[in-house]
Amino acid sequence: MDIANAAPTTRTYDFVVEERKGSPDGVEKHMLVVNGQFPGPTIEANAGDRIVVNVTNKMPNATAIHWHGLYQRGTNFYDGTAAITQCGIPPGESMVYNFTFDGYVGTTWWHAHAGTQYTDGITGALIVHAQNESVPAYDGDLAIQMADLYHGFSPELLNLYFTPGGLEGTPGNEPVPDGGTLNGIGQYGSSPPSNSTFFAATLEPDKTYRLRLINTGSFVAMRFSVDGHTLTVVEADGTAVQPVEVAAVSVAVAQRYSVLLRTNGTGGAYWIRAGLDQDAFTYDNPGVQSEVRGILRYGVDESTMPDVSLLDNPPSLPDGAPGDLDTDDLVPVGGGPAPDATMSVYFTISMQYAGGANYLSQFLSFINSTSWEPLQGTSSLFAHLGNSTADGSATLADSQLVTTINERHVVDFIIDNLDDGDHPFHFHGHKFWVVGSGAGRFQHQALENKAPMLRDTLVIPAYTWTILRFVADNPGFWAFHCHIQWHMAAGLLFQVNALPSESAMFDIPQYMLDQCAREGKQ
Repeated sequence: MDIANAAPTTRTYDFVVEERKGSPDGVEKHMLVVNGQFPGPTIEANAGDRIVVNVTNKMPNATAIHWHGLYQRGTNFYDGTAAITQCGIPPGESMVYNFTFDGYVGTTWWHAHAGTQYTDGITGALIVHAQNESVPAYDGDLAIQMADLYHGFSPELLNLYFTPGGLEGTPGNEPVPDGGTLNGIGQYGSSPPSNSTFFAATLEPDKTYRLRLINTGSFVAMRFSVDGHTLTVVEADGTAVQPVEVAAVSVAVAQRYSVLLRTNGTGGAYWIRAGLDQDAFTYDNPGVQSEVRGILRYGVDESTMPDVSLLDNPPSLPDGAPGDLDTDDLVPVGGGPAPDATMSVYFTISMQYAGGANYLSQFLSFINSTSWEPLQGTSSLFAHLGNSTADGSATLADSQLVTTINERHVVDFIIDNLDDGDHPFHFHGHKFWVVGSGAGRFQHQALENKAPMLRDTLVIPAYTWTILRFVADNPGFWAFHCHIQWHMAAGLLFQVNALPSESAMFDIPQYMLDQCAREGKQ
């Protein structure tokens, strides 16, 4: 907590990315990790700090590290999105990311943004403190990273996803996880608690703690709760919100929530639960660990265990207790109407065969009629440098769906999800206001612009429309994509090229451009 009162400083980190064997849930698996740990190092800083991260790639494939939710104003080339804002860091080479927070405050994370690498373990928390954050006072905080977990290696799982005819005979079936982790620890196939390992937190009684919930997984939402305690939601994706009392919070992939927990119950040990959203499973994985457990203690010895009989019989909260979070209840602190839109971009989300119903071809994700494929040997930003077209933009391949915005605009993304699945979409470099959503297609329904929620990652449910509004004043190429790793790998990504006349003047380190020739296939 004291960090918020520290003077601005430069915080330097060294990240070494490499392949390792690990057993987060007791089953040994092939992993990709930073500094030999999963999750990777937590970056904890102040709003006024500068962050310098030297990333050394000891893997056989190129990589890039994305700083999720950060604006990277003026440093789009440090956004860490392979094939869009940089080429991958080649095997055996290093790259230095150097950026400030530019007003971002709250809870976020960092992860690999090259292929499906973060599925294998390249993730970590990123916490930004500020003296003036508009959340209620608390006594201490704790980052809780929740994730689904696969025992298989992600490139092999991706090949299964692209199996002709689909996994289990249905095109588009995503690999079903084997379990999950809480701060890197799960309990697969064991009979808790005798031979299980748990993430455990021992807190002080009669205090208020901020639990920073981060879903660093690849596919499904995680439902977080603590037996016997209500939670107060005070932040979502770096936006302080008016407090909402809840029993549990469903955190979609890449979303973050802060909840306040009061240690004012009977001293003891309580189960923490992070349940995988099985509604997204399209076939049966018999051994799946559908709920990950942790332990929260206060007022008792650190060896105290919660009641094992409650493991599969969670106790009910008292009558009149709140229910699960309804995101419609989220209102930004000090929020008001979003500015009026000055331009709009319409697109559809769909999943289909690229060339008609051909069961031997890949079942891909599409925005409009484009399925994204990463550029090789360059990136969208680098290809745009030095071009003599009227707006300075490059002519990119058909696999790149790019909307160019030449001057500052307030933009509406009008999105029709024509797919039968929910998609958690994230917008790099921006937050957006959620000004409308509903069932079916958008047919000029009335919008809700009284005090719309402002965030950077939102679930767009199956067969619904959504309108997201943002201010396009941040130069660079910014990805807007589904954060389900299998869907992004199948092409569910769209790019905004904002203010190209300004990004053309970026002072990009020459070595980053030189790395393009050596990145190899990701």
